[in-house]
Amino acid sequence: MKRDLYLLPANQAVDGICTGQFSSEELTEACLARIEETDKAIRAWAFVDPCAALAQAREMDLIRKAGRATGPLHGVPVGLKDIIDTVDMPTQRGSEIFSGRRANADACIVERLREAGAVILGKTKTTEFAFVHPTDTSNPHDPSRSPGGSSSGSAAAVAAHQVPLAIGTQTNGSMIRPASFCGVYGFKPTRGVVSRRGVLQTSVSLDHIGGFARTLEDVALLCDVIGSYDPSDPNSFARPRPQMLQGAQAEVPVEPDIAWFDLPFNSRLDDDAREGLEAVISGLGGRVERFDAAPQMADLVAVQATIHEYEINLHQGHVFSAHWDQLSQTLQVAIERARQISSAQYEDALAVKLSCEAFFAKHFMDFDAILAPSATGEAPLLAANTTGDPVFCTFWTLAGLPSLNLPLLVGNNGLPVGVQLIGAAEEDDRLLRTAAWMQAVLAAGAETTET
Repeated sequence: MKRDLYLLPANQAVDGICTGQFSSEELTEACLARIEETDKAIRAWAFVDPCAALAQAREMDLIRKAGRATGPLHGVPVGLKDIIDTVDMPTQRGSEIFSGRRANADACIVERLREAGAVILGKTKTTEFAFVHPTDTSNPHDPSRSPGGSSSGSAAAVAAHQVPLAIGTQTNGSMIRPASFCGVYGFKPTRGVVSRRGVLQTSVSLDHIGGFARTLEDVALLCDVIGSYDPSDPNSFARPRPQMLQGAQAEVPVEPDIAWFDLPFNSRLDDDAREGLEAVISGLGGRVERFDAAPQMADLVAVQATIHEYEINLHQGHVFSAHWDQLSQTLQVAIERARQISSAQYEDALAVKLSCEAFFAKHFMDFDAILAPSATGEAPLLAANTTGDPVFCTFWTLAGLPSLNLPLLVGNNGLPVGVQLIGAAEEDDRLLRTAAWMQAVLAAGAETTET
């Protein structure tokens, strides 16, 4: 039974550890055994130090036995995307350029995790510079398929039950899409809720941090823990954060109003994904209002790309220039394109971004959430050398909105297909409350159909 502890969601693991049903060391041993058993095929981890992880777990057990205060993630193993700095293990950013690199300080979110009692198990694989060139991680549901990117290893590790929780980042679709492909919950809080200090900067305007888990409550708990004000992050705000776990556990006061946009690129959806999303809309019993998206919304894809590419070159251009031959051809092409973007084009794109934020702020005066695809369908084949099309995440990331993947659907090949919910800025708790309601309504409808 102790070897099966890796199956537990995080909230049950915390309860079991804090009530003495099992130890953090036993849970960590179970996760490490699961990694040893499965990771030769999945390749989710860039670095794992079993001795250091077990030492952390034993410390958490001593704290509990001494009757001292325990944190909300006491003794629970967590994986970190390999762009997040830690002093006690390498952070290699998906590139041979940073092989063996050690940071001088922990990232802010690592400080928060340690304070909460989490056991930092290791670093999960990322695409090169958390951008577009795939890593070698495979999808736990089908080793011939991609897990998505750029948070490839984090999503795969949680889906494979190697770890109950993992941290990822998103600048376009780097969390929601892998969560969809791997069949787990992926949650990107509002931009500014989570500090990015100590995390590889690819875009100061767009980068977000969030989490992966196998339950809605777990991903809410994780993001509560890592959220904090940090004056060193220009997007961090000095206001109270939404209480995300409370939101996930709350009842809706009235049935939510949800919007669906018929976007210009909905034709990119696979047929099975389209049919599944229509079934979800139907199952919500008239609570979804459909809108024709203005054709100009398609231009936001180019706006996001302009900001992303200009800023990754702005932040990391000195590294690219010094190590050009060590970059993938994929990244070289993107950087060459970025260097053609003028400062005027960049400033124009930032202005459009502000307009986008204002549009959605007004929209959410009348709606609790937006329903959208998480990805175009099932995970692509690894042989295609792509982490998938991020287009269904682009608008919401550009606007800094909280976004959530719900693992609700299955495609024609038996692989996961996610459903995305997007909420108003700084109303992450309301979004999670709506998600819990939506899951309950769909589950009740499925039970009625079966009977």
